[in-house]
Amino acid sequence: MTVRPIAGGGSAAEVPARDRVFDPYDYDFHEDPYATYRWLRDEAPVYHNPDIGFWALSRHADVRAGFLDAGRLSSANGVALDPAAYGPHAHKTMSFLALDDPRHIRMRSLVSRGFNPRRIAPMRRRITEITHQHLDPALEKGEFDYIAEFAGRIPMDVISELMGVPDEDRVEIRRLADLVVHREDGVQDVPQAAMEAALELIAYYTDLLAERRRAPTEDLTSALAETVVDGDRLTDEEIIGFLFLMVVAGNETTTKLLGNAVYWAHRFPDELAKPLADRAMVQPWIEETLRYDTSTQMLARTTIDETEYHGITVPSGEKVLLLVGSANRDDRVFEDPDTYRIGRDSSGGLLSFGVGTHYCLGAHLARLEADIALTELLDAVRSLEIDEAASERVHSTNVRGFATMPMRVTRR
Repeated sequence: MTVRPIAGGGSAAEVPARDRVFDPYDYDFHEDPYATYRWLRDEAPVYHNPDIGFWALSRHADVRAGFLDAGRLSSANGVALDPAAYGPHAHKTMSFLALDDPRHIRMRSLVSRGFNPRRIAPMRRRITEITHQHLDPALEKGEFDYIAEFAGRIPMDVISELMGVPDEDRVEIRRLADLVVHREDGVQDVPQAAMEAALELIAYYTDLLAERRRAPTEDLTSALAETVVDGDRLTDEEIIGFLFLMVVAGNETTTKLLGNAVYWAHRFPDELAKPLADRAMVQPWIEETLRYDTSTQMLARTTIDETEYHGITVPSGEKVLLLVGSANRDDRVFEDPDTYRIGRDSSGGLLSFGVGTHYCLGAHLARLEADIALTELLDAVRSLEIDEAASERVHSTNVRGFATMPMRVTRR
């Protein structure tokens, strides 16, 4: 039997339960969180880390209920574990993710007037064009960094196109967005470089919004600036917060989805053969990746009152992590959850985009981008090979995926 390591050192067979530590900042945990998640679900479904200052819910039923329990779990301090990003100021960079109703529903309703499926659906052709702008030069080389030259560029270009960010600014915006989510080994908070990158992004979007107020165009930034519902409109701070959320959350999570999909399909060639043989299997490939190794691994909430889970009382005002990555691997809901199987039906239990009032507003766009990018990739290649030894993961408390992934392809 293989004994898998858990975060904090040692292994599940070697470390007594009372001494095990779940540390979301631990680089070893980032490499493979799923053994730790299994231990949490089975032995510590209500976990407390007093040193870092959080509780964690790991079972599917508890995570799902947590998303729906706005009466006991608040989003008003934001969804991040990091102390610097947590608090009543969180909405300035997390937008409506860091608001409770009625402020949340007001903000979401106003944003939805500009950012909705009607605006996204016509972008299929443009997303396909953007995909080929990056795919074709990469294929000409035969060997390329799948993340840096393809998967990381498409989401940024799509979001930037929506916002009206000029082509010449997009590489720098992506660099800043990557810095915002990166966490340094041994630092249990937002590192200085990430704070500085966040300030630069806010300054950039402040200038962009001011320009659009002076001279509106057809982009999303202009639409948000002009949106009025029953006399109510978004403030500059609210628009800038939403743009920041889009470029960090929307770009990073979709980039990681594209990377994770190819990584796991490469690891399991029999599964990759399914979408290679039948493009109708691309969407099931995306859905299984969202379940098996989702980009967003955990989201924070704050207890409003004393709250009891499995006989354990969590005091009011405590930070509670909803472990989405763990919930999607819970064998109480998913049969054989640690097997990557394209085509399984997980629609009734998937929590990767949340559930309830805070369900991800960009889920439709993420799925559309992934469908187009992966379909066009498969249409262009007969085979692909990843250099796993040279691939590097991002280090983040809540986003899971790759920073680099060298790839070699054989074209059709």
